[in-house]
This record gives sequence, C-alpha cells and structure tokens, in this order.
Amino acid sequence: MSRSTTTSRMRLVVVQALVFSLFATLFVRLYYLQVIGGEGYQAQAADQSVRDIVVQPQRGLIVDSQGRPLVANRTSWVISVDRTLLGKLDEDQRTELVRRVSVVVDATPEDVEARLVTCGDPGSVRDVCWNGSPYQPVPVASDVSKDVALRVLEQPEDYPGVLAEQQSVRSYPRPYGINLAHVLGYLSPVTEDEYDLASERDDRSLNGASVVGRAGVEKQYDEWLRGLPGYRRVAVDSMGRVLGDDSVVESTPGDTLVTSIDAKVQAVVEKQLAARIKAQRLETDPVTGRKYVADSGAAVVLDAKTGRVVAMASQPTYDPDVWTGGISESQLAHLYSEAAGTPLLSRATQGQFAPGSTWKPFMTAGALTNGYSTDTTLPCSSGFQVGNRVFKNYESGAYGNIGFAKALEVSCNTFFYRIGYDFWQRYGSDPADIDAKDPLVEEAKDFGFGSRTGIDLPGEAPGRIADRTWKQAYYESQKGYYCDLADKPQTADTSDFVYRFAREFCLEGNLYRAGDAVNFSIGQGDTIVTPLQLARAYAALSNGGTLWSPTVAKAVVSPEGKVLRRIAPQKAAQLDVPRRYLDYIDEALKGVTRQGTMAWKMGGFPLDQVTVRAKTGSAEVYGKQTTGWVASYSEDYVVVMMISQGGTGSGSTGDGIRAIWEALYGIEGESVRPARAATPGTVPPAKLPAFLDDGSIMPPVPQKAGE
Repeated sequence: MSRSTTTSRMRLVVVQALVFSLFATLFVRLYYLQVIGGEGYQAQAADQSVRDIVVQPQRGLIVDSQGRPLVANRTSWVISVDRTLLGKLDEDQRTELVRRVSVVVDATPEDVEARLVTCGDPGSVRDVCWNGSPYQPVPVASDVSKDVALRVLEQPEDYPGVLAEQQSVRSYPRPYGINLAHVLGYLSPVTEDEYDLASERDDRSLNGASVVGRAGVEKQYDEWLRGLPGYRRVAVDSMGRVLGDDSVVESTPGDTLVTSIDAKVQAVVEKQLAARIKAQRLETDPVTGRKYVADSGAAVVLDAKTGRVVAMASQPTYDPDVWTGGISESQLAHLYSEAAGTPLLSRATQGQFAPGSTWKPFMTAGALTNGYSTDTTLPCSSGFQVGNRVFKNYESGAYGNIGFAKALEVSCNTFFYRIGYDFWQRYGSDPADIDAKDPLVEEAKDFGFGSRTGIDLPGEAPGRIADRTWKQAYYESQKGYYCDLADKPQTADTSDFVYRFAREFCLEGNLYRAGDAVNFSIGQGDTIVTPLQLARAYAALSNGGTLWSPTVAKAVVSPEGKVLRRIAPQKAAQLDVPRRYLDYIDEALKGVTRQGTMAWKMGGFPLDQVTVRAKTGSAEVYGKQTTGWVASYSEDYVVVMMISQGGTGSGSTGDGIRAIWEALYGIEGESVRPARAATPGTVPPAKLPAFLDDGSIMPPVPQKAGE
C-alpha cells in the first residue's frame, strides 16, 4: 500500500471521528433540551406567547347632595397601535402605516410617532410618551368618531396592527344646565414621574394608560375615584397577532363621591352671576365715564351651620368636556390666556380681591372686644383727615354722630376710619415697630383671613392681611428694584408718579403709617380675600361664632352602594367674641336689607318670614374700576357674590343675590312657598342619597328648616 493511500485513509478516519463527535454532541444537547430542561423551556415559550393587556376601570361617579350625577362615564372609541407588529414591518411600510393612522385620527405623523415612544427611551417626549407595557397596544387617539373606528375595523388590510376599541371616558350630564367646572376639575394622562412613583410604591391602581385628576374634586379624591385596573391575558402567534383570551382579571370600578353641591341651586347661582356680569357691561361707570369692564366674578353659597359648599360659581369659566379625549394646544392656551380672562382660574377659591365694606362687621367685632361699646357714637362725616390727606366716604354721605349699627347699615367709612386711627395712635404710632399691637388685624386673623380655609379643593389661595409684618417683608423683597429705579435718570416714557413712588418706597416703604391703618379698617389697601374666605367668615356670624373648614365632599360610596367613608364637617376654630356682640352685629346687618345700602334691592321681599342679613361693599382698586360685593346670610345659608370692575356692591350684584335667596326658600313675589324651594325642605339635607341594589340613586328624605 502506497504512502498516499495510507494518508487518505487516516484523513477519512479523522473526518468520520469528527462527524461522529458532532452528532454525539448534538444528540446530547437535544436530549438535555427535550428531556432534562424541557419543562423549563416549554414554560418560557408559553410565557412568550401570552401577553398582559391592561383593562382600564370605570372611574367613579360624582353626584350632588340629591344623588344627581354631576360627572358620569360614557363609551368612547380609542385608536391604538400594536408596536410589536409595527416593528416587523420594513421602514417604508412602517412610515406608510403611521401616515395612514395620522390621517385617520387627524394628527401629524410626528404626533403619532411621539406617542409610540416608550418613556425614558431616546426621543421620548414628557407627558406624550407611552408609560405602559411594551406588549400592550398604544393609544394614539381617543374619543374619535364612530366613523373613524369603523374605517379601521372594516379595512384591516390597510391598518395592520391598528386597533379600534371602546373605552370609558368622562361625561358631564349637566343637570339643570350647570357648568361647575372649577369644582369638578378635569383629568389628564398619568405622567412619567407619577407612573414611576406608583411603581416604586407597588400601586396597582395606576398604569401607563391611566388618567388622573388634575383639579377640583377629581384631583382631591382621585385615589377613591380611579378604581383598580384589570388584566386580560391573551395568546398570540409568532407574528404577535392575538389568538384568543387566556385568562381575565376583572377591573374594579371606582367609588362614587357624594358632594354637598345642590345642582338646582348651582344652576341659579351660575345663571345669576353670568347675568349680572353681562348687565353691568352695559352700564356706564360714573367715575371713568366708560362702560364697566366686569371682567370676572364669583358666587358662593354655604351651609351656615356646617360650612358645606352648596353652590360655587366662577366667571369666566370653561367647558369641562374640553379635556375629554385630550386637549389641543390652542385650547390649553385659551384656558391660561389673560386676554380670555384666565378661565382656568377659580375666582371663588383662587381669586383675591379687596373686600371693601364687607370687611366692616369684623372690624366691629374687633372694636367691641377691645374697649369700644355698643353705645359708642362717633362722627360719620363726609371726610376724615390723616396728615395731609382727606379720606372720604364712598357709599354714604354724612350722618352726624352714629353708633356701630348705623355705621354698618349705611356703610359709613369715616366712622371706621376713626376707629382704625385710634388703635394706631394707641398701640402703633411708631410706624417702624412691626411688633406693635393691632386689635383689628388680630380680629381679622381670628375670622380666618390671611390663611387658607382648608376646603377640600386643591390650589386654594390664602388671601393677605396687609399688616406691619407683611409690609416689612414686602419692602425687603422689593427694595432693590425700587431703589435701583430711583437712582436711574428719568426717561420720557416713565411718569413722574412712578419715580416719586420709587424714591418714597426706597426710603420708607416698610413704614406702617396711619393711612395704612385707616385703609385696613374699611377693607381697602393691600389686604385681599377670596370670596370663599368671606363666605366662611359670614357663616361664623350666622352660626354663633364657629369657623368651619368648608367641604365639598360628604361621603365615598362603593359601587355596591356601601358607605366607605363619611366626610364630616371640620371645625377650624371658635371665635373669641362674646355672643352679645355677635347678636348686636347680626341685628345691625338686618338693617342693611331693610333700610340700609341693600334695601333698594329688597323691596317687596318677605323679610318678616325669611330674615336676610347683608353687607354691601365697593372696593376701589388703583388703575381699575370698582369691585362690587354683597355678603349675606340667614340662619341656614350664606350667599356671597362679587364682580371685579363691576361697580358698587348692591348695584352690581344685588339683583343676583335676591334671586338666589328667592330660589333657596321658594319665594314668589311676597309669598314664601317652601314646596317650590330649590332644595327640598329649604335646608341642605343631612342624610345621604339612597343607593339601591339596581344601581339607581334616590334623593335623601327632605329635612325641614329648624330640624
């Protein structure tokens, strides 16, 4: 045998050995995969063919005190894109599909693409990107028309991986045509930060497709309203197409929120506020010679005994349905626009205005508890001089020597100027002493002014007590700006007044002078309040001195009708004002509606049967027209209405105030007909609506006045 033949055989043996070893290795590996590790790999394969789809819960209802739905739910079509299928298309096919989707949902391809990016990935846009499961179809448009949904459903070949499904979204039944936007609030998609925080806390109620409350009771009680999502496990093929359901975990609907709002009263309040603003815009301001601007307003109705909110309105307002299905940039810009009156701002809880003469009852309480007597008389002159300035009456003329009751009745400014000046002379004539005693300031703080009321609505403004401490703090924060302005050469486009003010402020802007004290005594100057703060303080006058934290919510009820939580009225403080003084002020304010500044609006009103006390106010604001107020109350309710740049208090809001009282007690002409009252029994119900087994909600048993 030749040497070459032997070499060839050796090579063949080596090759055979290698082939055998390869087959042996493959056999061993297959045995391991199929026999030893088969169960584990089979489980992994099964897991990869099953995906979790989040089933959003139905959000809880919001109802009024009679059980009428204020916020409910309706079915909406949602267009979603399955990114798994989208990822299996080539670049041209993907671009074309995104373009088709953008056309059908009336968006740009860029908008659709932005919604498909997972939050945290490169190119993700905050509040637009997708927070949910990577295996779940991503919603790219919600609340689309049925025609759009049918177009996607009927042409699956043109929209591979695009789904049209029905989901639950918020709806607003608007009983009696009410708006109530600032109280109810609105929803928007969960943010990336909120989702991450929920994940850290293992909070199952939030997922990437959730919406959360952003304002009003929707935000305050979001955790109760949102419910728990369910999960639907679906089997898919190798292309990611759904083959069928594997298992389902049902979602849990949100709880129902029962509020103290009475929709019928709310309708009257909204209508009257809007009507009074519209009417004042047709009136001429005698001071400026121009039509009243009447740029905004608010009205509040409280249960005087508990502080619960019966109605609350703000103008300008907006349509709460504008948030459903996503809000456009132009719509959002309108809500924040100053030119549109900033409709998103609730004037009732966030608007801050000088209170004018509605302030005087609290100054009366401060004076009577600090040395003055109900027998005290002071001159109600046409003017009161402080230094080189004469402070004049606004709403009243000269009445000679009068007491507190008459001063409240005719709203005499100079009477209260003298009280403010007297306390300033006695306790704080050193204008630089920020620790000087001030009984009127202390009384205002006791009535809750200068701090938030604690209402169960987010974003409440605190108002401001412009006392010595505030003035010093304001001076320190603004001193640099005004001193710098005072040192600059005067320019032609800046008035002498601005430079004069800057120089004076730079030198002594922290000094609390007598003029500050007399302005404070009549609710002028830098002191500002919210309409809700004023209503709460008048409720304390009505109920004998209890200062409540106003509440909108009364209870949380499960979907099965079980009361989960009762939200009781919260007592904030008890006023340290003797009852005899509160009774004295109460009697004086009765005179305002009988023969005082509100009497001309109450002619023919049956005050002998429904006793309404009131105080008017006309606050002067530098550079603007007068802000008009009327604050009023009975044993049951407090009604406050104000209009910014609307004229005098009774002139701008008096007719609206009267109409609200007529609705509350069922007054027709000079007759009182309780059966026609907006609220059954004429007083707010103490009990909750009845939740029946069939899901219907019945009003509570009417409660009669005095019960």
